[in-house]
Amino acid sequence: MTIALHLLLILLCFLSLAWSADRFVLSAGKLALRLGMAPVLVGLVIIGFGTSAPEILVSALASMNGNTGLAVGNALGSNVANIALILACAGLITPLLVRERDVRRELIALAVATLLVPLLLLDGILGRLEGALLIGGLLGVLAWLIHASLNDPAAVPTEELPETAGERLPPVLLWIAGSLLVLLASAQLLVWSAVELATLAGVSDLVIGLTIVALGTSLPELATAISAARRREYALVLGNILGSNLFNLLAVLGTAALIHPAVLPAEVLYRDYAVMAALTLIVTLGIALRGRIGRPLALLLLATYPIYQVLVFTL
Repeated sequence: MTIALHLLLILLCFLSLAWSADRFVLSAGKLALRLGMAPVLVGLVIIGFGTSAPEILVSALASMNGNTGLAVGNALGSNVANIALILACAGLITPLLVRERDVRRELIALAVATLLVPLLLLDGILGRLEGALLIGGLLGVLAWLIHASLNDPAAVPTEELPETAGERLPPVLLWIAGSLLVLLASAQLLVWSAVELATLAGVSDLVIGLTIVALGTSLPELATAISAARRREYALVLGNILGSNLFNLLAVLGTAALIHPAVLPAEVLYRDYAVMAALTLIVTLGIALRGRIGRPLALLLLATYPIYQVLVFTL
């Protein structure tokens, strides 16, 4: 297959991933509510996992195939895309006015994770011990967020949770199984095509993961952010991006490391992680000091994305 055909196949996989992830989230939410799960838990766990499901599955399958560079690149590259592209586009559509207290927990969790995760990567190895620590950190963060939300009525998520009235259980279960199968198949096909593309283009799977794959697996966040920005649900935009980045750092990297340890090139820390951490800091300061992501800041974030893409291919 030629490079053009692989690019077309990757695009189709992206669309399939976005559709199946959306159907999986919707169906899983319906099932959770039918089983008596609190709406706030559906928002935090089901929706939070659902928007990161493409990244988790793609990185997990890449690690199973031994393509650890693709797995790590997908996680870090998706975080850069979420801030420098998706959040920036939402901020250009309309200034994102948000009170710091509305996203305080997500900001704190992401800031702490961003500071602590590189301590596990200093030796250049992302092994199973580091993976277990990352997954343990994720479970701890989720427990804290769920506990805090259950004890704070104002923290009920603003996402439109699925209605369950009149829904029969068998169709819901079929939708869950079917969408999960499509999600898995799309992720596996995407990993194969991305690795083949990297070989044909003469670049590493890390570069493909940081660029093309990272952008494509962020499609669910892009759709959610643009839709929420148009409805002026600013806290939802920020909460979705911050939550997704937290899942990528802890769940995506952790799962990939548990499956197959990775030896990290030096540029992963001084280039990719440094850019991601700097973008996270800029957004945190923008919210904490100004209470908004205005168009000037959104334009600045957006300008960093093509610059970062050039750095990935040249450094």
